[in-house]
Amino acid sequence: MMVLGVDGGGTSCRAALATAEGRIVGRAKVGPANIRTDLNGARDSIMAAVRDAFASAGQDIASIPDTPALLGLAGANVGTYGVQLRAALPFTHCLIQSDTMIALEGAVGMGDGAIAILGTGSAYLAREANEIRELGGWGFLIGDQGSGARIGRDLLEETLLAFDGIVPGSPLTEAVLAAHRGDPGQIVEFTTSATPGDFATYAPMVFDYADHGDAVAIKIADRAAAAVEASLDALKLKQDAPRCLLGGLAAQIGPRLSAHHQALISPPLQDALGGAISMAVRLFADRDVSHAGPY
Repeated sequence: MMVLGVDGGGTSCRAALATAEGRIVGRAKVGPANIRTDLNGARDSIMAAVRDAFASAGQDIASIPDTPALLGLAGANVGTYGVQLRAALPFTHCLIQSDTMIALEGAVGMGDGAIAILGTGSAYLAREANEIRELGGWGFLIGDQGSGARIGRDLLEETLLAFDGIVPGSPLTEAVLAAHRGDPGQIVEFTTSATPGDFATYAPMVFDYADHGDAVAIKIADRAAAAVEASLDALKLKQDAPRCLLGGLAAQIGPRLSAHHQALISPPLQDALGGAISMAVRLFADRDVSHAGPY
């Protein structure tokens, strides 16, 4: 018996095929799979990653429907998107979780602890005495503080405020305006169709300029770090419970946390895809799914 694990987010979708003991034999990575922002596109990405993972392992893709799958997906914590996706997938045995759940499993195992996922979006999850507490994950328009998309949005806002003379500008805001040919209208046009991933492409620029002392970049980066600290505090974990920063921005935001918060941060045990496999093994490998009903 083999199991599938999938980690789908706003930037990429990864899949892994593993043995019943959890040994990964095939991996793949394709485009984004946020089921809230693009359900059909997410399904296509998931299935492409799954097929590629089977190919990587030298396995027959005809076995895909009969392989138990654990999917951790961005957007699965909102509305009925997970239910809609489940109906569109070919798996006989499938469980859809939020991407935060598989990330927690990967980072701290089955014990107490918390994660801050800092990527295109942001979300927080804690487990203590088997109780799950979740914060954030609401999308960058009304949430996702400390995320790449929110940092990019904040940068464009600061650029327009500086253009209007409402706040001081900086080399960073000048560079952003120059990239749009000095026309603030082009920035507005960009925002009308930009995805969260499009906004997040500006985040590396913010941290690069912050490292060189740019005042606006430092303001945005420090705002993101403060948001992360406030969210971690709101989880109200015991002092000795591990807290892990995950995602593409963890390395940039971590050093900007206060000394108190940095002392609480632990390295993750494994990544979210590893968490999906661990969860799949625990839920599927210990039961005879060949005689179980679909789920």
